[in-house]
Amino acid sequence: MLVRMTTNADHAAGPGPRPRRRRPAGAAVLREDVTEAIRAAVFEELAAVGYARMSIEGIARRAGVGKTAVYRRWRSKLHLVLDVVSALAVMGLPAPDTGTLEGDLRLLYEVTSRALRHPVASQIIPDLQAEAARNPDIAEALQKALREGQDGVASGIVAAAQRRGEIRADADGQLALDLISGPLYWRSVVIRDPKPPKGYLDTLTRTTTAALKAL
Repeated sequence: MLVRMTTNADHAAGPGPRPRRRRPAGAAVLREDVTEAIRAAVFEELAAVGYARMSIEGIARRAGVGKTAVYRRWRSKLHLVLDVVSALAVMGLPAPDTGTLEGDLRLLYEVTSRALRHPVASQIIPDLQAEAARNPDIAEALQKALREGQDGVASGIVAAAQRRGEIRADADGQLALDLISGPLYWRSVVIRDPKPPKGYLDTLTRTTTAALKAL
């Protein structure tokens, strides 16, 4: 009877304005600070245990959140790592603007060398490269992060040098990028010798400058 009386009263009152929906709060909102804490935890966990041993539980514990906070954002460990690694591609490096090709290359090599010597990077990149040999999704994301981030800056250096007339306008652009990026990554990432000997960056700069001008 009580339900019937209430229903009649509602009909008598007419449709009226619909109640406004409440904004999502609490668990329904993906807080950006939590997302960033999880991303930071991924880098730390990768450096500490590697991809194969990394777990959602370990990431959540390091980030100070529950596992559900991670799963609300990424459905698996693979998708989480792919997202974080892909984000490296858009972070980029500062674009040198010294006014000369040699000056731009020297600054690029200094910044890149320091970044590759960082303990987190020196652990994560080789581990992900090994994992990339078994997982094509990781291979694609890693290639995007390493090549697009570096090549975007290197392309800017080449273009500026061409405008200044230091490099021929019809020089092989891809070969130029290989000459700029290859040696330092080979030493730091492939043979795992991240700290170059004294004078190495200066010699590399002069040699690469001469090579680019000879294209």
